[in-house]
Amino acid sequence: MLKIKNKKSFFQKLGLFMAILGPGIITGSVDNDAGGITTYSVAAAVYGYNLIWTLIPSFIVLVVIQEMNARMGIVTGKGLADLIRENAGVKITFFIFIGLLFADIGNTTTEFAGVAGSMEVFGVSKYISVPVVGFLVWFLVVKGTYKIAERIFLLFSVSLLMYVVSALMGKPHWGEIGEAIVHPQLEINSQSLAMIIGIIGTTIAPWMQFYMQSSVIEKGLKMKQFKYSLIDIVVGCIATVVVAFFIMVACASTLHENGIQIHEAKDAALALKPLAGAFASQLFAFGLFIASIFSATILPLATAFYVCEAFGFEAGIDKKWDEAKEFYILYTGILIIGAAIILIPNAPLISISLWTQVINGMLLPVVLVCMILLVNNKKIMGKYVNKLANNIIGWSAVIVLVVLSLFLLLMPLFSHGN
Repeated sequence: MLKIKNKKSFFQKLGLFMAILGPGIITGSVDNDAGGITTYSVAAAVYGYNLIWTLIPSFIVLVVIQEMNARMGIVTGKGLADLIRENAGVKITFFIFIGLLFADIGNTTTEFAGVAGSMEVFGVSKYISVPVVGFLVWFLVVKGTYKIAERIFLLFSVSLLMYVVSALMGKPHWGEIGEAIVHPQLEINSQSLAMIIGIIGTTIAPWMQFYMQSSVIEKGLKMKQFKYSLIDIVVGCIATVVVAFFIMVACASTLHENGIQIHEAKDAALALKPLAGAFASQLFAFGLFIASIFSATILPLATAFYVCEAFGFEAGIDKKWDEAKEFYILYTGILIIGAAIILIPNAPLISISLWTQVINGMLLPVVLVCMILLVNNKKIMGKYVNKLANNIIGWSAVIVLVVLSLFLLLMPLFSHGN
């Protein structure tokens, strides 16, 4: 009888975890967007396996920050934007969120660039792929429910594992990969340092912090379920790093070994064809397509969430248009602007990406400092404030990210000066 009871208990726990599954995996997977895939691909094409080690500190930082987000969302029942407004005041909130809004319009534009580039590999014009994807993304969010959207997002997350197959078809050298992780052969200069910053920096974006907190609230999670939520976060972070690892392996074992340089993720997909076969090339391009759609959905959604929260408007996928008009108008506007920029002939996409990265770099430490101060406030968090270990790791992450952000901001100025 006892064995049956334990068995039932296990399945009950598994069922509860499956019900809670979502926010951590989705938020983590969106890291591997068009910008992230481009960064990993270029890094591996230039440096081979020698920058794979950067994924280890990226993983640690991601887990720590996401755990704080989820805990704060569950305890307070309020989004991060809401808490910042209540504790920092409307003026500071206004300047932070205007900057974030412009950055996220640029980020959304980059995702549509990923849609356009990946579909061009299959011979589909951007004038067809971008409007069609834009409409489907809009329809999913505006006409769907959170439950339906979340299941589709989880499917997208699993689809990114196709990069594992693409990497294996490149016949990587596992001994060299292990040696490069333990003892990378890397000359430290401005270019390699910029690439390290890019890889670590692409793991954490300001908008992610707001989306994670909003999604645990939207799901209605309670503190008694936090251990399952933490598993969801860790699984999401592991999946993120695994996908990034295999993207780098795919490009290092083919492009780097053949001396092929690339500028964007689409170039990597095209270059793989003669080296690893047409199927590996198509898998890589399709992975970019899925990642771009995924992020083109989540990014403007997160932006609409936190802007509406910050200024006291209703927000949420489960609300009807009339109940959250500002939320849906903002979401629709960001999608239209992002898609429209891509359809402009000779649009300055590199400049857009650069300035988006600079704004993100400036705002990320501000958001994280606000977040850590809030999660240590006993009036807000009660007994669930950070423990000493959380604070040591959290503030260390902030210091590192501040340094990285300063490099992200200053390096383009130095490069232009040269």
